Amino acid sequence: MTNTEILKIFEETEGILHGHFQLASGRHSDTYMQCAKLFMYPEKAKVLCKALAEKIKDVNIEYVASPAVGGIIMGYEMAYQLKVPNIFLERIDGSMTVRRGFEVVKGVKYLVVEDVVTTGGSVKEVIEEIEKRGGIVTAVCSIVDRSNGNVDFGKKYYSLLSMDIISFEKDDCPLCKKNIPVLKPGTKALSSK
Repeated sequence: MTNTEILKIFEETEGILHGHFQLASGRHSDTYMQCAKLFMYPEKAKVLCKALAEKIKDVNIEYVASPAVGGIIMGYEMAYQLKVPNIFLERIDGSMTVRRGFEVVKGVKYLVVEDVVTTGGSVKEVIEEIEKRGGIVTAVCSIVDRSNGNVDFGKKYYSLLSMDIISFEKDDCPLCKKNIPVLKPGTKALSSK
């Protein structure tokens, strides 16, 4: 798929938003990739996940793992495309953990998936938890890499679309300085309560 074709799907599903946003990382941006809107349309999401699965077809993967909440649906679809089992990890009291009867199987090779990567914080936490429990993370993938190529997971990283979207620390945000209201569409603030 070309970048134009991928972006067309995001535009059609309102998966790309423009305004003033606080990202899950805490940084601010005028553009937000809202994959939750993309995943409202299973056939369109399937097209993108199938293209991403094709990119990683030669990577040795036995399980897919993703961070909740944003990566759950993508993890399911990627596992379906790759014909492997799927688990997700959740943030409880500030830490990613395995729950709901899921287990990390020692010695098993995992692909960690996330819908959009900016700083990669949630993915790094998932990798750390899997490896702490004896799993082997062989690769990471996302539909959108908005890190500007700056994220390093210490693993092979694949993305379908790389976006050069500028983000700012809150204190340096020009949108904040213009008093434009900020929206917080991310999921990092969710708690177990």
